[in-house]
Amino acid sequence: MFSGIVEEAGVVKKLVKEGDNLHITVQCSFVNELKIDQSVAHNGVCLTVVELDGDTYTVTAIKETLLRSNLGSLSEGDLVNLERSMCMNGRLDGHIVQGHVDTTAVCTKVTDENGSHGFTFRYDVPLELKRKGYITVDKGSVTVNGVSLTVCEPTDDTFSVAIIPYTFDNTNFCRIKEGSVVNLEFDIIGKYVSRLAAL
Repeated sequence: MFSGIVEEAGVVKKLVKEGDNLHITVQCSFVNELKIDQSVAHNGVCLTVVELDGDTYTVTAIKETLLRSNLGSLSEGDLVNLERSMCMNGRLDGHIVQGHVDTTAVCTKVTDENGSHGFTFRYDVPLELKRKGYITVDKGSVTVNGVSLTVCEPTDDTFSVAIIPYTFDNTNFCRIKEGSVVNLEFDIIGKYVSRLAAL
């Protein structure tokens, strides 16, 4: 379980394909606090630490994860948003995030808002899944590349978010531009409400 509050943007140091799997080696400041079998969210995808080596660690993404997320398009040197699992005795600063990416979206617009940045994203979700809560609602929560954000101006297949300078500077939002592909996790509460309403 995560909160969508990114700890830092780690650097992808190495990518190794093995069959349908991708081993991703990341460098970050808290490697010495990690342990094998620990969960870390990468652009919102919960992955398990399988190797530690100096100031880097390695996780493995399987075929299903690569098909559903943007991790398969990573390159060495890319920034990846990182968050360790939530401590249950702490504050929930974002919202409940599972680390189970639902789909990807494409950035269609980036605007300078004179002190913040606006980003608009378009996603393609079948009607059947929309009825199950795979949607965004105005002022609701959505996770974009692992970042807990508030939805603005949602339509059937788009939404916008406003990014404060701190988030822009300390996550990979600083590298998102028109055409960039991001990971989305829709609000789990919305999914449960939609499921109950359908009974």
